[in-house]
Amino acid sequence: MRPAAVLLDFGGVLADAPPQRTAPPGLVLRVFNLVGGALTPGEIQRSLTEGAAAYAAWRDEDWPDELSQAEVWERFILHGWPPAAQIPVRGAVRKLSYEWAWRDSWAVRPGIVEALRYAYGAGIPLAVVSNTLSGAAHRHFLDKSQLGELFAVQIYSDEAGVRKPNPQMIWNATDELGVDPAACWFVGDTPRRDIVCGRRAGVGRVILMPSPRTATEPGGPPPDDTVEDGHALKALLQECA
Repeated sequence: MRPAAVLLDFGGVLADAPPQRTAPPGLVLRVFNLVGGALTPGEIQRSLTEGAAAYAAWRDEDWPDELSQAEVWERFILHGWPPAAQIPVRGAVRKLSYEWAWRDSWAVRPGIVEALRYAYGAGIPLAVVSNTLSGAAHRHFLDKSQLGELFAVQIYSDEAGVRKPNPQMIWNATDELGVDPAACWFVGDTPRRDIVCGRRAGVGRVILMPSPRTATEPGGPPPDDTVEDGHALKALLQECA
């Protein structure tokens, strides 16, 4: 059946980037300038890289509430830093979180533009449902890519206070759209996080779009469909026209 709305994850579905093994150099430099020499660039790099790994491990918890940006920095980065370094960073957490989340290497996945424009032209509402430390960074990328205007709703975990696989993420989107989750499609790239979230939320059709991250997060129920990219997603939509 034609979906009442299509909900999509951001990373791995709308856009993707190569894995980031260490903290972004620009973020290290900004923190170094903020702390006025209280820490060396090497110390900052190690702290950010290790903190990001610890935050990633915490994110694997089931049904987690999202931490605020300030809580992420306090819990995973700032502990053990001298007060002279902690104080200026606390005052810049919002911008630093944006830079932590942003990827210069983000690229829109193949066929996504065509799929989104087809759905939009057919009158099918679109929504983003994404876990992130900074929804502002994702919004900026979508606007920069001239895709932001296609989305009626954008739900990000740092703003919602919960993370997928908590179904509240999807319900926030469907509530704003005024549609029944059972009449919607949800497209994600990880079975254990996205497919589980779709099932818990009672979404009518849960679709897996594999990305390089898919194999690193095994487990979870099977999807209703698997599509290689946006071109295949558009074909699914056309079948329901």
